[in-house]
This record gives sequence, C-alpha cells and structure tokens, in this order.
Amino acid sequence: MKVNPTRARRFAQATGQTAKTDRVDAELLARMGTVLNLEASPARSEALMEIKELHVARVGLIKDRTACRNRLATARSKVVISQLNARYRQIKAQIAQIDAELVRYVKADLGLARRYEILLSIPGIGQVAAIALIVEMPELGTMNAKEVASLAGLAPITRQSGMWKGKARISGGRQTIRTMLFMPALIATRFNAPLRQIHEALIDAGKPWKVSMTAVMRKLVILANALVRDNRTWAESGA
Repeated sequence: MKVNPTRARRFAQATGQTAKTDRVDAELLARMGTVLNLEASPARSEALMEIKELHVARVGLIKDRTACRNRLATARSKVVISQLNARYRQIKAQIAQIDAELVRYVKADLGLARRYEILLSIPGIGQVAAIALIVEMPELGTMNAKEVASLAGLAPITRQSGMWKGKARISGGRQTIRTMLFMPALIATRFNAPLRQIHEALIDAGKPWKVSMTAVMRKLVILANALVRDNRTWAESGA
C-alpha cells in the first residue's frame, strides 16, 4: 500500500505524535490504515515494473529534448549547433525506441493489452496517454467517479466557512496524471462529441477556459475508469 507522505505526517501531528523512527512510523501507518479504512493498492506485476522503468526513462528524454530545443534556439556557434542537432536526433531516436518497447511490453501482457485497447478507443487518448494511465494509475477500473477524480487531483475542493464561500479549486492527487491529461482533453474537445458538448456548455455559461478544460480532463479520466471497470471499449459502450 502507498500512502501520501504529507497525509501520513499530518495524521501523526493530529494524533500528537512528534517522534519519527521506523518503529513509530510503522505503528502510525498501521493505525492510520485502520482509522481511515485505507484499501491496499493493487500490486504491480513484473511487466508493469518494466513498463514503469521505460516510462520514467521516456519522461526524462522528453525533458532532455525540450532543453536541447531551447538551447538550439539561442545557440550561435556552428560547433555547438552541430552538436545540439546531433543530440536532438539521438534523443528522438531513443524516444522512438522506448515507445516501441513500451507497446511491445504492454501487448505481451493480456491484461495490460486489453486495458490499452480500451483506453486507445476513447477519442482524445493516444498511445502515450494510454501507457501513462496504465503506469501512473494501476488502480484504474477499481474506483468510483469521485475517487478517480480525486486521485488524479481533478476533484474540485469546496472552500466555505460560515457565510463566506470561496471558489472551488483542484488540489493534490497525482500531478503527473493531471499534466498528462491536458493534451488528450484538448483533443477531446474537438473529436469527442460528449466532452466537446461539456466544454462548449461551460464556455457558453461564462466559465473560464481553464475551468472548462479541467472539467473535460476530469470527465475523461472518469470515463477511462468506467470503461476499464466494465471491460468495454468506447464503441462497445455506445458512448
């Protein structure tokens, strides 16, 4: 089971526990799991561990590619430009190699292959997003709508005290998922009719574009969770 470290520390503070040792931490986590009725996360398979390693390497290469591209934009020396171009081509080749390996690993596992097929069937979710969801949200298909939105950090958090009521904001969750879902959500506003309608309705109601996109991202991850849970593709769901 994984527990958010900040959440665990705040639980300790709430109980008045300030000491921090391995024994204290173990007892505290056991108590936290009992009091909050936490459920264990599904264990990662060997295949998923391999995929996770490749995915992390890909994320690192994407950052390297961006840095290389930024340096190329300001470089003046012919030698530096030549080296940066060579590095840029190398990074692109390495990303392509990892992408091919990721697909091979996913398709070699029957369970992951079916999950991959379901996610790819959703308009807006492509190969990269599907694999990211498989890696970063192995719980997909085991949660209700509220839980999956919260895990992705896309559930609006109400802020109210007495007569005062502030704007609801999203917070917490897995930032990597939230960041990754932006582009699929943007594509979905063009090619996924139900999500496009949600986006347009919010814009027509005067909601900021960012709020509308957040709503689409939330609906997208909720949809992915529901289809994986029901073992149905987008077409099979009749959506």
